[in-house]
Amino acid sequence: MSTTHDLVAALKAELKAAGLTYADLAQQLGMAESSIKRIFAKGDMPLSRIDEVLRVLKMDFADLARKIADAQPLRRELTHEQEAAVIADRKLLLMAICAFSQWTFEQIVATYTVTEAECVKYLVQLDKLGIIELRPLNRYRLKVAKGFRWRPHGPVMQYFREHVADDYFSGGFDGEGEMLMMVHGQIGKSLAATFAERMQRIGQDFAQQHLADQKLAPEQKRPYTLVVGMRSWLFAAFRDLKRDAVASA
Repeated sequence: MSTTHDLVAALKAELKAAGLTYADLAQQLGMAESSIKRIFAKGDMPLSRIDEVLRVLKMDFADLARKIADAQPLRRELTHEQEAAVIADRKLLLMAICAFSQWTFEQIVATYTVTEAECVKYLVQLDKLGIIELRPLNRYRLKVAKGFRWRPHGPVMQYFREHVADDYFSGGFDGEGEMLMMVHGQIGKSLAATFAERMQRIGQDFAQQHLADQKLAPEQKRPYTLVVGMRSWLFAAFRDLKRDAVASA
């Protein structure tokens, strides 16, 4: 759908929300109702006409554009190129993680050794990459979905395997609210997908709770990192003991 079609569709929604009919709009614009219907049916309208409709709605163009952006489907995954750009700069990766965690500009600057100018610079980069929509006063809107995940074999997960996994799993997982569990077993192939969906919902619940708890005071919260995984896999130390492995050796 073109940008003009997006604008016209948004105007139709705003007219409906305001309780204005095409006849009402035609009267205020000094046009025939049939002309108004034809313009909206074609989904093609010059910017000058869009401005006239916005004046009737008592809106400005920025408000309309923001509503269109908010209605766009959110990304569930970044492209390889986007991830590569994020991972190329350590501070940009930090800024992206803070953004995914819905940190404010003030929280980031107060927590990390990042100057206000650097913070603005990296937010602008995330905006250009299509990860956030930067708004006035250094506020932003995430353009990724609640169930967002890094590409399984992308640059960020590769970075995680090389630089983060050992550090993460070296912990004792014995603190308050911590747990590490490993369960082995054989289940039906169809059930594996069901378990994966349930685990994905756990991740979404965690993300949703994070958003809900943004209103809590800092002393009432602690940072946690949830890692959820399941795969058909055999310990590397045991692979040569399998009979098919011995037979093919």
